[in-house]
Amino acid sequence: MPDNRMIPAHPPITNGLSVDVEDWFQVGAFENVIDRQDWDGLSLRVEDNVLRILDMFAEADVKATFFTLGWVARRNPALMRRIVDAGHELASHGYDHARVFNFDRKQFGADIKLARDILEDTSGVKITGYRAPSFSIDERTPWAYLELAEQGYAYSSSVAPLAHDHYGWSDAPRFAFKPLPWSDLVEIPVTTAILGGKRVAAGGGGFFRVLPYAFSRWAIRQVNRTEQRPAIFYFHPWEIDPAQPRVPNAPIKSRLRHYTNLGKMAPKLRELVQEFAWGRMDMIALQEAGRAAALAA
Repeated sequence: MPDNRMIPAHPPITNGLSVDVEDWFQVGAFENVIDRQDWDGLSLRVEDNVLRILDMFAEADVKATFFTLGWVARRNPALMRRIVDAGHELASHGYDHARVFNFDRKQFGADIKLARDILEDTSGVKITGYRAPSFSIDERTPWAYLELAEQGYAYSSSVAPLAHDHYGWSDAPRFAFKPLPWSDLVEIPVTTAILGGKRVAAGGGGFFRVLPYAFSRWAIRQVNRTEQRPAIFYFHPWEIDPAQPRVPNAPIKSRLRHYTNLGKMAPKLRELVQEFAWGRMDMIALQEAGRAAALAA
């Protein structure tokens, strides 16, 4: 019988680690109670929170992608350079967190161009990745991929392939796919797992804060070991900031989603980034583009 001790273990799958860089008042949960015209008068906390995240990633020796609003980049140019200088990818999250399905194609094109111009001007690097605010590319926005491809983006990570009251495209593939057969553009959906025969959210955000850490460990292991695919995980800087201002006039459901377990988020993230292998989304896109092209052939 072979000596199993002599057989090298398979290297761990590198998962995609991402941060959606927006401030506490720019989230979808508060879009109907905080006016965009009032943003500049509010307490800006995103820079300090991103610096804490950069320190956390440095301690764990992992690299990630920071999908950043153009609005944030314009007001924090030095922070954009800090992200890039630390070896992370800077990518676009649109200009001011407007959802894609609230645009027409011309408006969407203007939004992603403005955000990209600001990000490139402040960082000095080329921007090739995009994530729609609130994962708002779905069956209503077939033109979004046409615009992204026309503007030269290499990948998008803008789809949540499940049903949700705020977003979701339940019929979308769970893993990377080519939305346009004639383009190299690849879409990399946020991770879902299969539980009881149904897709469940397992890619981070509020689900990671609210559910026990053991659920995320199980889900990522399912995707890595059973399906042999990278998991795509995301979170926001405000999620590690329990001292952020409260929005008392927001709907109770929005407040519960936004504020639950903020104080527990940072320790859970430290455990996550140390337990699994993580990398930048542009590296995942290169890897997944070849697989998606083979499936589309």
